[in-house]
Amino acid sequence: MLLVSGKTESVWLQQGIDVYIQRLKHYIPFEIKVIPDLKHTKNLTSEEQKEEEGKLILPHMNEKSDVYLLDEGGREFSSKELSVFLEKKMTTGCRELTFIIGGPFGFSRKIDETPAGKISLSRLTFSHQMVRLLFVEQLYRAFTILRGEPYHHQ
Repeated sequence: MLLVSGKTESVWLQQGIDVYIQRLKHYIPFEIKVIPDLKHTKNLTSEEQKEEEGKLILPHMNEKSDVYLLDEGGREFSSKELSVFLEKKMTTGCRELTFIIGGPFGFSRKIDETPAGKISLSRLTFSHQMVRLLFVEQLYRAFTILRGEPYHHQ
């Protein structure tokens, strides 16, 4: 599962995301859950916004799922390394993986302290909307690598 904050605003991004979600479903059950955007944030500091968003994220985190935050300070993988990481998770009894993309200010302290780990897609900064497409494409790519399919070229 991929948990995101707020709906994808750009039609073209959503169309790309939908393409990769459909492709992923050939390999694994996969869904994107959207927590609602915060309302009335003008009077909130960035820390207060992170805390409020964290309250919406917490109910989606459970003990049966390994939770990974997509965070610029996380571990970077090559596509091949990501496929190996996913394969290890699947073969060591991990029943469910949850990846979380936070809002524009990152994660609250409570969320930041609870994950199994953090993953960075790049040292570059992307919008939290764009990361959705990049991440689902990389998940798809990882599964094609695991199956030896010709999508990924080395």
